[in-house]
Amino acid sequence: MNAKELHKKNPGKLEVIPTVPLETREDLSLAYTPGVAEVCLEIAAKKAHVFDYTIKQNTIAIVTDGSAVLGLGNIGPEAALPVMEGKAALFKKFANVDAFPICLNTQDTEEIIKTIRNIAPVFGGINLEDISAPRCFEIEKRLIEDLDIPVFHDDQHGTAIVVLAALINALKVVKKDKNAKIIVSGAGAAGTAIANILRNYGFYNTSVCDSQGLICTLRTDVNEAKANLNKISNPKDICGPCTNAIKGADVFIGTSAPDVLTKKDVRGMAEGAIIFALANPIPEINPGIAKKAGAKVIATGRSDYPNQINNVLAFPGIFRGALDAKIKIITEEMKLEAALALANMVKNPDVENIIPSVFDNGVSKNVANAVRKIARKERK
Repeated sequence: MNAKELHKKNPGKLEVIPTVPLETREDLSLAYTPGVAEVCLEIAAKKAHVFDYTIKQNTIAIVTDGSAVLGLGNIGPEAALPVMEGKAALFKKFANVDAFPICLNTQDTEEIIKTIRNIAPVFGGINLEDISAPRCFEIEKRLIEDLDIPVFHDDQHGTAIVVLAALINALKVVKKDKNAKIIVSGAGAAGTAIANILRNYGFYNTSVCDSQGLICTLRTDVNEAKANLNKISNPKDICGPCTNAIKGADVFIGTSAPDVLTKKDVRGMAEGAIIFALANPIPEINPGIAKKAGAKVIATGRSDYPNQINNVLAFPGIFRGALDAKIKIITEEMKLEAALALANMVKNPDVENIIPSVFDNGVSKNVANAVRKIARKERK
């Protein structure tokens, strides 16, 4: 059975089922009218009680506008729905979080922000998904400021958390440290978040490229988000094509486009080169080609190669921990602690084992524990 057959046979990967009995008059009077009025009045008297009495305590909204779906681009809200359904299923499977797909028929920043504000009373958190850059940065920032529940753009931070975890272990394999020269190819949502989390962890020799070359101060064609990137990367403020920057690099992290990295590029990297080719479904370089060219550790976003870097390793546990701790903001320290929790699950990393599998026991639990740990620390 292929994917189309599966979805045709099972239209919709989710269903809504009651969690209370509805068999008798008494059942109905408790779950619905007249009994439910007592609960309504309790919440009206103290709004925070909504977490105690309703689905809000365990429900996440997965919100997209369909503008940057997988590697398919701007395919619209209807076409995005199967992905959001799948993500909701993963939330339930791996962290017992009830998530609901919400695909908006607008790509206007203000309308998206307003809509999410207006539906927020139902949910304990907002997972932004597949919204194109640079709009996604402003949407997330404004919603974090406006809402009293956690807002998390998974394409940015989920990916960044898993990349950092994998890089920590990959560097152990090749016996290198935080002084490694790192090139991030792609300055969109994922590339920007990766550059930020690497900086926050202590990787100061990181440079970011887009399709026009290195992000540097002499560039006049960059938007605000890319200009901000230059403040935390490219320490020598070198300009020019990305190919030049790759020479002598220890690490290449691709969140860009298929086949942008060549055998010649890899051969020009430092000994023990680390390649994270994360473009999906076709990576920046075929892993087999990268290996023949001399790369030591190779990861992709695909499940048919070793070392799959998949944000499903992060987002279920992040939100499980956030909901349990009743936090309002997922902080940078929580993201770093989550990455360390993932990295520490691999006791003896090797070239084909730098990151746990999503099916490994304890992945979401460990990430959730990391979030709760920092939440407790920040409350003291």
